[in-house]
Amino acid sequence: MHHSQSRGGTLRTFIAIELDDQVLRALAAVQSKLEAALPPRSVRWVRPEGIHLTLKFLGDTPAARLEEVQRALAAAAARVAPFSFSVEGLGCFPNPRRPRVIWVGVKEPTGALARLWQAVEAEVAPLGWPTEARGFQPHLTLGRVQRHVSSADLRALGELVEKSEVGRLGSMTVRAVSFIRSDLKPTGAVYTTLAEAHLGGGAGETG
Repeated sequence: MHHSQSRGGTLRTFIAIELDDQVLRALAAVQSKLEAALPPRSVRWVRPEGIHLTLKFLGDTPAARLEEVQRALAAAAARVAPFSFSVEGLGCFPNPRRPRVIWVGVKEPTGALARLWQAVEAEVAPLGWPTEARGFQPHLTLGRVQRHVSSADLRALGELVEKSEVGRLGSMTVRAVSFIRSDLKPTGAVYTTLAEAHLGGGAGETG
């Protein structure tokens, strides 16, 4: 099998935990509930299959360095045992008065998710992708507020997000972390998993 990308060029990539179907269905249900309550076309919703728990966004990644990143990811994943997290609560960045991103929260009380993030940072930062100053705020992005939305609509949107009671939507066990490429197409991003690294020292398969 020959990869046309492997010679040269760059890919847009990121490292993330892929969500299971049950969680994706729950997120899709929250999206449609919010969409019904918001001004039409005020939010660009992320397609459920495009929602990931991102650990590190790499952006432009030279094809020649994919293996290096895969090795770093395998080393990071081996340092953390499998764990579970729950998906609950709703919020927006940067704040409810000027919401730009609508997200669902991720709760992982044992610190395993934070340890996994730190392990990924420790292995990948030396390759030239420095750690972001704002630290790790685990979340799942549901949608991005469109630029043209009026300030009154923005406030209404923020208030709706604040008072929406999104309880516990589900939980899942994390056994692997994925190295994913995204191709921006006119219809939206298309995601391809380049490699999976198994937590707790299992062997990784490349897809």
